[in-house]
Amino acid sequence: MDKMIMPRMRWLGVLLLLLVALPAWAQKYPERSLVRRGNRAFESEKYDRSIDRYREAGEFAPECWEATYNLGNALYRTEQYDKAAEALRRAAADSLRTPEERAEAYYNLADVQYKQQKLPEALESLKSSLRLNPADEDAKFNYTLIKRQMQQQENEQNQDQQQQQQQQQNQDQQQNQDQQNPQQEQQPEQQQGEPQEQQAEPQPQEGSLSDQELEQMLEAIQAQEDETQEKLKERRAVVVKGNKNW
Repeated sequence: MDKMIMPRMRWLGVLLLLLVALPAWAQKYPERSLVRRGNRAFESEKYDRSIDRYREAGEFAPECWEATYNLGNALYRTEQYDKAAEALRRAAADSLRTPEERAEAYYNLADVQYKQQKLPEALESLKSSLRLNPADEDAKFNYTLIKRQMQQQENEQNQDQQQQQQQQQNQDQQQNQDQQNPQQEQQPEQQQGEPQEQQAEPQPQEGSLSDQELEQMLEAIQAQEDETQEKLKERRAVVVKGNKNW
């Protein structure tokens, strides 16, 4: 059984220590406090509340990458896949972030697209993730899994098309046969009201054999043939006497 794709949807809490150590700095950047509150709600699986906090953080600082990335992950948890994909796509496109962070955003974006059954798009997102982080074994596995599923779907579609084509060919052949023999359906109507000579009991003509006479003749021939075969067997069974070799 194929291993299922395991999402790595998680919030980023790396700024927690900074916020505790620098409360004045946190007050200067309210979006950081909101991200932290959103992370707490996310950890408690209160995803709707975390979504509100991340959105508020994004309103204070649209450039806040953590708010955008975490928002996408929280939306994923609530199965708002279209909105989650939009947020994660923005996070993945931020060229100011590290390659590992962008790779993680692409990886999670692929998870969202997989849930949406957008397999080609998920495959492209995993390619982008692997370009940024070639050592990611999970991304490699998911890429292989999705590639195999796409191949299976293609094979099933080809089989369905072949079956449909075969059915169409059979229908065409049947239609051609019906067109070539139209008189078969019209013949009963044409014979209505006409004398049905062939249905009358055939009378033996002078010099011809009736069915009963023919049957008797065949039985006689068979009996004669059986008698002939028995005589041949008796002749083969006779021992020919002669000089005996010692």
